[in-house]
Amino acid sequence: GMYSANDDHVGTVMHRYQCRPRWPESQTRATTLSGMAQTQQLSQAAFDRLKAEYDELTTIGRVDIARKIETARELGDLSENGDYHAAKEEQGKMEGRIAHLAQMIENAVIVEDTGGESVGAGSIVSIRYEGDDDVERYLVGSIEERHDDLDVISPSSPLGSALMGAKAGDTVNYEAPGGTLAVEVAAIE
Repeated sequence: GMYSANDDHVGTVMHRYQCRPRWPESQTRATTLSGMAQTQQLSQAAFDRLKAEYDELTTIGRVDIARKIETARELGDLSENGDYHAAKEEQGKMEGRIAHLAQMIENAVIVEDTGGESVGAGSIVSIRYEGDDDVERYLVGSIEERHDDLDVISPSSPLGSALMGAKAGDTVNYEAPGGTLAVEVAAIE
């Protein structure tokens, strides 16, 4: 038949694949992957929080959602079953969150608390824009470091990277959409 292994044509194609040197392809693939995976600078506390959330979702969370889906399934007709679809959607979101956390944990670089000397990941900075009297407090760190009442500046954002390493009293400039802005570091916690 058409697909018999004796068929010469199929044999040569198979043979060609086996002989092709594999490494250039796998090498480029590896670099693109590592290029995508950004290291996440996290304070130990933030890392512990993420790890705890991950552990909870992969254990209690998964069991919980499986139970919801099971219960909904027993209610009968799936096409009309709002509970079932809601549970499946929740499961999808949760698995997305788990994958996201897993990647962050894998790429996490724990940064030492700089002890408030200079701005680093996990620092809380009070900054004042030039010509402005108001002091604004921010947490510098991964967006994952949800802080109760502080906005978070990512260290990779223009302002965040300008602030990294700055000391209290320093003025740093950064490129904002409307031009260059000067920001004074009023205090570091």
